[in-house]
Amino acid sequence: MGAEHVARDADIAPVAALIADPTRAAILTALLGGRALAAGELARLAGVSAATASAHLSRLLDGRLVDVVRQGRHRYYRLAGHEVAEVLEVLARMSARPPVRSLRQSRQARLLEEARTCYDHLAGRAGVLLLDRLREGGHWRDGELTPEGERSLSGIGVDVAAARAARRRFAPECLDWTERRAHLGGALGAALTSVFLERGWYVRGTVPRAVVLTDAGRGGLAELFSGKELTSHTPVT
Repeated sequence: MGAEHVARDADIAPVAALIADPTRAAILTALLGGRALAAGELARLAGVSAATASAHLSRLLDGRLVDVVRQGRHRYYRLAGHEVAEVLEVLARMSARPPVRSLRQSRQARLLEEARTCYDHLAGRAGVLLLDRLREGGHWRDGELTPEGERSLSGIGVDVAAARAARRRFAPECLDWTERRAHLGGALGAALTSVFLERGWYVRGTVPRAVVLTDAGRGGLAELFSGKELTSHTPVT
């Protein structure tokens, strides 16, 4: 009897094969911070030569996992969209964490666990606590932003209406891969994180993807959440 072929809704094998290569996986992970990076920087982060990185970036472009942004003679690469970031985050939750082999790696791991960007929204301990504070303050109930929450977030500059109109889910709860609890994702999570960065409440850290809470952020978040912070310990230095 001949083999029976099962009908498929989508051919996932080519995309999975692109992500599965260790160098391409490292490049994609570096781009999870949401910023566009030059090929040379991606080569350094992936630990490969510039020529090797360029070859892998070409394949990722062909596979529509990354986009290229041109500024004059320079080319910068970024993830092709939030859907790619969501796939990478799910894979991170399913994967074993690499062993920490140095004090530097230990510090980097702690910074990422405390606060990082998951493509365009706040993740790590700070992201989980953000969702907790929204719930505790009556801003978030049963997976939805309350009228009080909409007023509070609009008051600090979040364009809630634009987030609702975005061509992506409005405010899904995403399981955080380090905390194993939910943080706020989607268009609302992105809009809120953008405001945090614009106001200087969080700033980009020296470790890719890591963000650091500032004194201004402590004050602003304490006011927003009635004195409760988004950090559970002394910041890593």
